[in-house]
Amino acid sequence: MTAPDGARTPSLVERLRALDSCAVSDALDAYGLSTVVLGPRPVWPVPRVVAGLVRTVTVGPRRSDRPADHVAAAAVDLSGPDDVLVIANHGRPDVSCWGGILSRAALARGIAGVVVDGACRDASESAGLGLPVFARAVVPVSARGRVVQYAMNEPVEFGDITVSPGDYVVADGNGVVFVPGADAERVIAFAERVVAREAAMADAVAAGRPVSEVMHDSRFPTTDTTDTPEESGS
Repeated sequence: MTAPDGARTPSLVERLRALDSCAVSDALDAYGLSTVVLGPRPVWPVPRVVAGLVRTVTVGPRRSDRPADHVAAAAVDLSGPDDVLVIANHGRPDVSCWGGILSRAALARGIAGVVVDGACRDASESAGLGLPVFARAVVPVSARGRVVQYAMNEPVEFGDITVSPGDYVVADGNGVVFVPGADAERVIAFAERVVAREAAMADAVAAGRPVSEVMHDSRFPTTDTTDTPEESGS
């Protein structure tokens, strides 16, 4: 996308990658949106913010002995650099639905990361490849003969929330946050204000101002106010 002056305008995904899950969570709070999920954590110390468009996979118990496509394989083949695979396995901690070969294929496609409502395996392999994977558990037990893919690119239940293709996700060392696609622009813009305000707060503390004053509720942005130059630190 190009702005009227010819400069390229960052995409929503690029703007999310410049934030973190805490700032986005604060923005979601401001608009009364409850789309933070508790539990998934990076399975290796991911040093960056992972953000992208949601591409969903639904997993469940195997119902027959007929051969089945491997979980998430087709979704990997259809995904790219701005995508994050979101695999819904109802929080099961006892069987993996993501592993090393899938990580290699995802890396080849440039996929931004993987978030699993359940367990994965081959965590060390994902770390060695540099592919961010977030899950509720890491186990050695494979999906084979236990769970299969039911659907992809459909709304899924992830913990207590519904996640849909076209939503956005931010994941880092603090946790995993989903942003409804319809609310993405305003949530991201508000999160950017949060980051700017907190930078100004950090500068104020470094300059010797009392933290009780710096962190007063009146110093935090709200949806019905605009930061003044003094408040934003400029």
